[in-house]
Formats: sequence, C-alpha cells, structure tokens
Amino acid sequence: MLEYLRLENVGPAPSMEMELAPRLNLLTGDNGLGKSFLLDVAWWALTRRWTQELNGNLTSGYRAMPRDVKKPATISFRIQSKTKPVEYTSKYSPRDERWIGKAGRPANPGLVIYAHADGGFSVWDPARNYWRTRGKEDVQDTIPAYVFSPQEVWNGRTIDVGGKPTLICRGLIDDWAIWIRENGQYAKVIARVLDFLAPPGESLEIGPLLRLSVNDARDIPSIKTPYADAVRIVHASAGMRRIMGLAYMLMWSWVEHLRNADLQGLIRTNQVTMLFDEIESHLHPRWQRSILLSVLGVADLMHKHAKVQLIAATHSPLVLSSAEPFFDDTKDAWFDLDLDRASGLVELRRRPFVHHGDVSNWLTSEAFDLKDARSREAEDAIEHARALLRSKRPTLARARAIDAELRAAGLSGIDPFWVRWSTFVDRLAGKP
Repeated sequence: MLEYLRLENVGPAPSMEMELAPRLNLLTGDNGLGKSFLLDVAWWALTRRWTQELNGNLTSGYRAMPRDVKKPATISFRIQSKTKPVEYTSKYSPRDERWIGKAGRPANPGLVIYAHADGGFSVWDPARNYWRTRGKEDVQDTIPAYVFSPQEVWNGRTIDVGGKPTLICRGLIDDWAIWIRENGQYAKVIARVLDFLAPPGESLEIGPLLRLSVNDARDIPSIKTPYADAVRIVHASAGMRRIMGLAYMLMWSWVEHLRNADLQGLIRTNQVTMLFDEIESHLHPRWQRSILLSVLGVADLMHKHAKVQLIAATHSPLVLSSAEPFFDDTKDAWFDLDLDRASGLVELRRRPFVHHGDVSNWLTSEAFDLKDARSREAEDAIEHARALLRSKRPTLARARAIDAELRAAGLSGIDPFWVRWSTFVDRLAGKP
C-alpha cells in the first residue's frame, strides 16, 4: 500500500506531496493538472516500472521527467510492504535517462491493480511479478508486470518470454466463455461481481454463449438486458463494456493470484492497492453514484482478509457526493489539484471533506470551482442580472434587456432565481 508520495522538480508543479489514507483517496482537478500523472507515479512507486515501458501499445504511462533537467529531481515515497513500512527516494539521472535508486529487490506492496481511463489495465502480482532471491542474489527472471491495452483486455495478450511467444492472458471473451462453460466457482463469482457493480435497482446477468459469425469460431458471452435476453458483449454500450472490463480484470487478477500463490506454496497477499483513473468513465449518472462502493465491495468480496486501498481520480460530482454517507477522515482523504493563475503554478492540497448534499453544490465547491451549476450562458446572464440588482441606479430598460437574455439562455421556468428577479423587475415597472 502507498502511504506517502513526494515529488521534487517533477511533473506539473515544483513540489507535490501526498500523505495518503489507508482506504479511499479521491483525486480531483481540472484537465491537464496532473491527476493521471500522479496515478502513473503511484504505480511506478509500487512496482518500479513505467507501464508504457512494459507495453508500447499504451498511449499513456510514460516515464516521468524533470521540470528542469539541470536541477535535481526526486521521487520519494513510503510503502507499507508485506511486513513493515519502507521509505525510498529515487533520483533522476539525465545521463542515463532513468530513475536511479538503491540496488536490490523493491518492497513488496501486495497486489496492485491500475484501471486506466481508456479501458486498459495494469496488474502487479507478488505471486507472479516479485523478484526472487537465490542465496544472496536477486533473480529477476519473472515478468515485471501485466500491462494490457483496451483491446488486449478483451482479446488477450501474447509476449515474448525466454524467446518464445507466450500467452499471458486469454482476455475477457475467452476467459468468460471458459468460466461459463465450466459453470463452477468462477462462473458464480463473476456473476456476483457483475451484481456488485450494477447500480441499485438494476442487474447485470450473464446470458448464453453465442456465435458472432460463421467465420468466427469463438463462443461470445452475452448479457441479459431489460430489452433482450441475450446481447453479445461485443455489442454492448461503452458504459456496459467499461463495467465488464472492470469486472473481468478484478476477477482475473484475483483468480491468477490465487492459482499462482497456491502453486508456489505462498501465502495469499494481505494488501491490495487499486488505482482508478476517471473511475466514472462512460458511466451513466445512476452508475456513477454507486461505483465507489461497488469497487470497494468487489475488493472486499475477493480479498476478505486483505487491506484494500483505493486511489481514484474523478471529474464527477456524483462520485464525490456518493462518498458522503461513508467517508471517514481516519480512513479516507480527498486531494485537489488547482492552478494558481497569479503564479501559473499547480498546487496539490488535501482538503477537508465537506458534505454538500445536493450534487449541484459539489459543482460550485472547491472540487470543481464552477461559479454556477447552470449552463455558461445562464451563468453569464445571471451575473449581469446580479450586477443590476447591486446597482444604485438600475433602469427598467436595462432590466428588460437582461430579462430577455435570461430567457434566451434557457433559464428554467422553475429556477429559484426568477422569484427575486421578477420582484425586482416589477418594482422597477411600478407594479404593486
């Protein structure tokens, strides 16, 4: 688990620091301020490899670079390893173009699962990716991590291992088909996982195996929907595919960890760290409202005896609002990235988590910094109206012009602003 992260002369700010909470960490901020970058660095701190180095099909996850290559750049972090906290500082070497640290095995942070915003996944498994020791020497003969592009999540990935093409993951389509045909433990678990991830009042049920065409020998899993008993998963919506991808990779990482830990006589991991970039990606607001608890619930289902930490970046006020019923300052934290326009620098702050109730209040909070929860046109029109309300010499002509602007902006007829505004206009018009 990741407990602490500090960057100096790296990324969008001269210095960034995070003291992470043990259960839930929410990360907000405008586009381009560094949310995905921080998740990439968190993955590297936990696994010591950049995802793009392990799979060139990814369009993200590149090695972090110094802001100013002429100045020292460091990444410091503290990890709760299998037995104790381990602190570490890595320095960037411009000559070597890489991050340099002490030799030897890195700390074992437990199982690490990284859900990328585009539907790709990365998994680091201590039963499969951890360096081994023979005598007094480290033997780095294992795959460093499992990194999948979105297409590889569904269709599988083959890599070169010891000079031979090796299938390291069959992919969602084939594995689901196998689990369904076997109709054993894994079929039951994936059904429960899908049920967890569905929002309250809805269900995601597995349908029969179907063919896609006469030239495709694969059995394609299907799901049951309110409008059809069987929809092939390749025909499902982007939101449904996102949920199925999450379900599959959470399931696959658990299944493979259990199999390989048992195969090697290892104790199953007691720690799971999950990194989610844009956790609400492609999801309807109804699903956004439940995804946090759903992911934590799935992790608890699969890893009953492990500590689970979730670090999630989000643009959704519904995700923030959904955390209100269970957010605990002793277990959870909220970090926010802001641009100081005066200095032109990005600032990372741990903010107190405030209950805002109505989701529109989150839009105007420090998380999203909107002046108004309405459209931009309505926001501008109301600003003009408020300026006239504050004016010492308002005119009826100006009020009528702004009234027309409010209506042209599509301000709802039931918007509470109309009460104050209509009273003001009537008074200017001399109406009782």
